[in-house]
Amino acid sequence: MSVTRRTVMGGLAAAVPGAALAGQRRTGAKGSNAARFTLGFAPHLGSFASRGDSSVEQIAFAADQGFRAWEDNEYALRPIAEQEAIARALRQRNMTMGVFVASMPKWSESRPLLGGDDDAERQAFLADVTKAVELARRVDARRMTVVTGFMDKKLHPAIQQGRIIDVMRRAGDIVAPHGMALVMEPLNTRTNHPGVFMQSIAEGYAVARGANSPGVKVLADLYHEQIQSGNLIPTLTLCWDEIGYIQFGDNPGRNEPGSGEINYANVCRFLKERGYAGVIGMEHGNSVKGRAGEDRLIAAYRAIDPTA
Repeated sequence: MSVTRRTVMGGLAAAVPGAALAGQRRTGAKGSNAARFTLGFAPHLGSFASRGDSSVEQIAFAADQGFRAWEDNEYALRPIAEQEAIARALRQRNMTMGVFVASMPKWSESRPLLGGDDDAERQAFLADVTKAVELARRVDARRMTVVTGFMDKKLHPAIQQGRIIDVMRRAGDIVAPHGMALVMEPLNTRTNHPGVFMQSIAEGYAVARGANSPGVKVLADLYHEQIQSGNLIPTLTLCWDEIGYIQFGDNPGRNEPGSGEINYANVCRFLKERGYAGVIGMEHGNSVKGRAGEDRLIAAYRAIDPTA
């Protein structure tokens, strides 16, 4: 979940963003030229780069294509004026904000070690979470991404897991009173993120159960899960009560659905049957560059969006 990668390109029933999405009609809001998607697919800055350089321009185009949500992992890093402009654009278009990253890891340094011996790293993480609450209020976000850090090779994984459960419980206590939740993102180690602590949805489930907080859930990024473990729908079923957010991306290549091996039409049918009403982040690039790739992106999501 590095800045470069993302720029380029309770359980679930209790998800607050889902309540906003569920009330929007498929016929589309005023000014829309396309039927609204059934599911809450969320593009990001760069998804529609040919339609304008700014988030506001791309949000407007996305809304006109029927998208009901937006995702911005670097939202916390943007100037306040830009943050406010994004918030206004989403409200004007009746779109829901998905996740942004509450505490950005230091990828080049393989930090933080939230399960390590240095408590200062956990305190810095909690300070970031506290600051993120105000940012979330600004844009009406109810989910914020966190990464539970890297492995400390000198410590037993069970000790690290216990410490991570403790710090996540404390973080949950910060956000839960505001109706928000932190969603922990498991990352694959085979292709993108060697050395991270949390490597599967199942591991995220264990930490969320241990934290036992409405403010701590799991982000199910199916690109990462496919690489690391596979078995997507059964895993979602087993871990459903602790999943608070979902992201798509096909494998190999990390591009739009249909460009790789994952049967996203089946995944979407499963989500609809489960009653998932939250945001689904389009956490990937486009397999074809330029406007043709953007058209292909929209068509890919039309193809997998389940009809009523």
